[in-house]
Amino acid sequence: MVAFALSLLSGLALHSSVVSAKLPGGIGPASTGHKGVSTPCETSKTKLPISTTAAASPLPSGHHENSTTYFNYSTLNGIFLQDLNSTNQTGFDYTAQNFGLLNTTYPIPPPPIRNPTQWQLLNHYLTHLNRASPRAVSYKLLFLARHGQGVHNGAETFYTTPNWNCYYAQADGNSTATWFDAALLPSGTTQAFRARNYWARLLAEESITPPSSFYVSPLTRCLQTAEDEWRNLTLPRGYEFRPLVKERLREGISIHSCDRRHPRRDIAAAFPRVRFEKGFSEEDPLWSGVEAETSKAQDERSAALLDDVFGSDEAQVISFTSHSGEIASLLRVVGHRVWGLATGEVLPVVVRAERGRGAREVGSASWTSSQWCTNGAPVTSISGGACVCQNGVSPTAVSPGLVFSTRPVM
Repeated sequence: MVAFALSLLSGLALHSSVVSAKLPGGIGPASTGHKGVSTPCETSKTKLPISTTAAASPLPSGHHENSTTYFNYSTLNGIFLQDLNSTNQTGFDYTAQNFGLLNTTYPIPPPPIRNPTQWQLLNHYLTHLNRASPRAVSYKLLFLARHGQGVHNGAETFYTTPNWNCYYAQADGNSTATWFDAALLPSGTTQAFRARNYWARLLAEESITPPSSFYVSPLTRCLQTAEDEWRNLTLPRGYEFRPLVKERLREGISIHSCDRRHPRRDIAAAFPRVRFEKGFSEEDPLWSGVEAETSKAQDERSAALLDDVFGSDEAQVISFTSHSGEIASLLRVVGHRVWGLATGEVLPVVVRAERGRGAREVGSASWTSSQWCTNGAPVTSISGGACVCQNGVSPTAVSPGLVFSTRPVM
């Protein structure tokens, strides 16, 4: 227990000691002064045909409150190992697999350069597709990055998942650590540096085309991860890390305090490099502590996010720094196979978007109230996540602020 407390405190200290502007609770962006882990690049030797898998859209048609257009999405398969159902994701290390890029023969002449790398061939092919396709069709390479290990991840491991979901996750923290809008642990910083070093290697040795647009969730762990991964990385001329905060890129909205974001003013003070999308509100408009977003509602949100990006951003290569649940939702929307990401991992996906007629309705899917044990850690939880509380007390859907006048003792 003491070791866990010290690890959380050291994680917070690491991220609060390097900036003058801090979020409430002493949480700020991570230091980029530590060296990460560099792993050799190994390319896959498999040659496979390229195909397209369309998404079975879970989304209704109708009104999109911020746009008059929507897109139908599909995944361009045969580009990466992660596209293939035959690839086992258990133990898959993206830094040992050239991000999973396959040695593919593309159905066009190669670019007019000597001995092009597979990344140069892919970028050349995507450029060809975008030039040759109708105006309503576009292709983008998305790098979907999950944030590094956070305080909340460590807390769930320490308390166990039933205790976490049914009681502790609703608090802002305990007597030694804060997991409201959780910051990175030192291990999470190391994971982000590992990604940064791998990008540096591919830029130098494989001439990979980096993202020219960077989108990030407004939650602290993602902002820190993006900063650690990209801020001190030397990019080619014409490329610049200028992250744009997108509300819809955040984690699925639960009643857990780690999914509640800080006010805009605090984010701006702690991360002065970031820009905010138009209309980004001062206070968190989504988290209530009572209702949770359903998978259908999250998929609507994810589709609206993609509509916004594909409808307004001409970048061919884009970085998203987000969360495991949100990345899973994005994969559902674009029709990609299920691919879980551990903290700090990155998944590349080539997405085809075709502009549809009309607009997309956002917000039609219902949310659900979430019940939890307000009288302490549960006896257990059962299949489906229902909580079994102590002393026969029924789980209740109530705002955590009405229960936690003080933080639970560790």
